[in-house]
Amino acid sequence: MSLKTELQGKIPGSELEKLSDRFDIIGDIAIVAIPSGMERYKPEISGAIMGGMHNIRTVLNKVSKLEGDRRVADLEILAGDSTETIHREYGFVYSIDLKKVFFNARLGFERKRIASQVKSGESVLVPFAGVGPFAIPPAAAGATVVAVEMNPFACTSLRQSCELNKVEDRVRIINADAAHIPEMIRCKFDRAIIPTPYGMDHFLEAVSPLVRKGGHLHFYTFKVKEQIPKLVKRYENMGFEVESYRRCGNVAPGVSRWAFDLKK
Repeated sequence: MSLKTELQGKIPGSELEKLSDRFDIIGDIAIVAIPSGMERYKPEISGAIMGGMHNIRTVLNKVSKLEGDRRVADLEILAGDSTETIHREYGFVYSIDLKKVFFNARLGFERKRIASQVKSGESVLVPFAGVGPFAIPPAAAGATVVAVEMNPFACTSLRQSCELNKVEDRVRIINADAAHIPEMIRCKFDRAIIPTPYGMDHFLEAVSPLVRKGGHLHFYTFKVKEQIPKLVKRYENMGFEVESYRRCGNVAPGVSRWAFDLKK
């Protein structure tokens, strides 16, 4: 639905221009970011979403960026009464409480793309595992997965989601800071999937020694387009074969999330 179209005639045009037409849907929850100065239009905005999308049970307003070690935004309930939901994505289901854990619904295709490369019998390492969207599909493909996540609430959701998807016997969950992975894990993996948070590119060097020669790393970084050729050269100088790279979403004006498929 077009949120701005739904709100025409309900909010003055000069004010409506400030509002983004995009909002996220996670399970049966919609998340909108209402700009400063438009707070008085919260009932109209939440009402337009609920009226235009009958599968939506709750509308949340994102009032802060991701904060703290748990990378959770401050969310205000505009309509409904719960931040808990079940999100469905390409045949998998995830138990999520958006007040306690982070989840990016816009990376669904990317998660499917990576999982399609996983072979049965592989060992896979997933730091920053969250509620498991990068960990559960590889496990369902027959891999043995080690998922590392420091947010205890996310670990609880991940455990529940593993049970919902019947892969609990293939996913080992470690509730710890990913920075300590080299100290905790000594084995070698066939593949590492690294959904790196903003500004943490050094994790590629930290995780790389845990991947066997000939293994694969899927690494995510935030860059402007002009930085990519130099980054490709840097990864090659580190000894990786850059098999492919792709842009998978903008995060700020000119800044995109880039996915690199690397072979060690």
